[in-house]
Amino acid sequence: MANPINLEPGNYYHIYNRGINGENLFRQEKDYERFLILYARYIEPIAETFAWVLMHNHFHLLVRIKDHIAYKYSRSDFPNEEDFNAVKWETIATVPDTTILPTQIPEAYRHLSHLFNAFAKYINLPSERHGNLFERPFKRKVIDNEMYLKNVVLYIHHNPVHHGFCEHPMDYPWSSYLSCVSAKPTKLYREAVMEWFHDESNFRTLHNGQLDAEDIGQWLEV
Repeated sequence: MANPINLEPGNYYHIYNRGINGENLFRQEKDYERFLILYARYIEPIAETFAWVLMHNHFHLLVRIKDHIAYKYSRSDFPNEEDFNAVKWETIATVPDTTILPTQIPEAYRHLSHLFNAFAKYINLPSERHGNLFERPFKRKVIDNEMYLKNVVLYIHHNPVHHGFCEHPMDYPWSSYLSCVSAKPTKLYREAVMEWFHDESNFRTLHNGQLDAEDIGQWLEV
C-alpha cells in the first residue's frame, strides 16, 4: 500500500491483515481466544466493532473509529513520555481515573499497533520466534455507503466458507456471525448491523445464499 489510509474519527473501515509470508497466526484454540482478549483491551476503547473473523493466517474487521475515547488509561499505553505529554487529558470527576478525549488519527493507529505487537509477543516468546508476525502496513479500506457495509459483513462472515472450513457461517466459531444471531449480550454493535439488513430474518436469508467471495472480494478491492 503506497499511501496508507489514515484512520479518521467517525469513519468506517474494513481492516484486514495476514501473517507475514502467509504464516499462520492462530495455531491453537487459545490463540484465537488470546487475540480477542487483546482486541478488547486495545481496540474497544477506540473503535466500534460491527463484524470480524479470525482465520488461520489472516483476519478481517469492520469497525468505526470513535469520535471520542472514554476509558481508564494505563501509563503503559504511552511508553514514550513525549507521547503521553502530547495528549490533553480531560478527567471526568464523577468517574475516577477515567478520561475522555477527541480521537486523534495517530491514537487509533497506535492502538492497532499495540494489538499486533502484543499478540506477536504472545506467539513469539514460547517458541523463541523472532521478528514480525503480521505484514506491514496492515490493510484498510474506508467505507462510505450502506451497501458497501452490508457487502463487507457478508464477505467477512462467508470467509470461512470460501476457504473451505465450513458450509455455512453459523458453523464457524471464530467470527461475529453467531453474536449477530444470538440474543446474548455482546459488545458487537449488533443492532446497527441488523438495521443495515433491515431485520434478522433478512440477515439470515442473505447469509444463507451462495456468495462468490472472490467476486465480492474484487468489488471490495481486497
